Amino acid sequence: MSFGFIGRSFGLSALAATLVALPSAVVPDSSAQAQIAVGVGVGLGVGFHVAIAPPALPIYVQPPLPAPGYIWTPGYWNYGDAGYFWVPGTWVLPPSVGLLWTPGYWGWRGGFYGFNAGYWGPHVGFYGGINYGFGYTGAGFFGGEWRGGVFAYNSAFNRFGGVHVTNVYNHTVIVNHVTNISYNGPGGVHAEPTAEERTYMAEKHVDPTSEQARHVQLASANPALRQSVNHGMPAIAATARPGEFHGAGVVAAHPAAFHPAAAAHGNFGGAHPMAAAHPVGGFAPHPMGGSHAIAPHPMGAPHPMGAPHPMGAPHPPAPHPAAAHAGGGGHPRHW
Repeated sequence: MSFGFIGRSFGLSALAATLVALPSAVVPDSSAQAQIAVGVGVGLGVGFHVAIAPPALPIYVQPPLPAPGYIWTPGYWNYGDAGYFWVPGTWVLPPSVGLLWTPGYWGWRGGFYGFNAGYWGPHVGFYGGINYGFGYTGAGFFGGEWRGGVFAYNSAFNRFGGVHVTNVYNHTVIVNHVTNISYNGPGGVHAEPTAEERTYMAEKHVDPTSEQARHVQLASANPALRQSVNHGMPAIAATARPGEFHGAGVVAAHPAAFHPAAAAHGNFGGAHPMAAAHPVGGFAPHPMGGSHAIAPHPMGAPHPMGAPHPMGAPHPPAPHPAAAHAGGGGHPRHW
């Protein structure tokens, strides 16, 4: 077993040395017993192993598309010296034509929660079975697809606002058991990669863009995005563009009772409470176990969630401008 940190991998012996060499962040749990998280930095690769599960995904409405060509990347909980902090969902320009975003995810192994960071690639790979919303239903991607070098949007998952979009289609698919659980492991989502998703892991991947890296760094420095401050309800839940934390393109999280009936297309945020209102448009909260009509055409692997998954799948990228590399080259090892 190896533990993946930013830019390199650590075996158990190296991890032991790291425990001595690096300061640790102590985070109290509800039982008042100290929990230890060890890391080498904050970024898209998250160099922490945490003993406390990440919070539930907040509920939010997707900001309108800022311009054609942008692809939605869902928000997620990252971890830093001050504990968990929210990285807002945002629209991002892909590094090149034909690339899709595989979100990162938290998973459990060896008594700790660790983060497998997201990456760009020709297909959407495994992201822990986490339903982030807006086309990221837990397996594959339903929010859009590349057609002849142009990204076409599934109108059931995307809000366009006043932006004129010519490449649009609409499909539906049924997704069951929609929850706001944010991690894979005991007490969370139980899923493992399919054979097809495993082939996607070996494809040529591209690191997150410099804009995405800056987005994470700004989030880590914003006290309002810390879970200890916002208690799982960040005022900046999503943004129209990376790093833009002020202005009309910013949306806040909503309580579980919120029902976006007036929101265009009913695009409800990255999580869904287990006992919330009926679906509206393409994406809304739905009671646990009920069917949820959302949009279609899987972009990666439209596979149902399977058995419990240990940890590992996506390649943790480093927080620097996108650079293509083959297979696992340039990525830390998964743990």
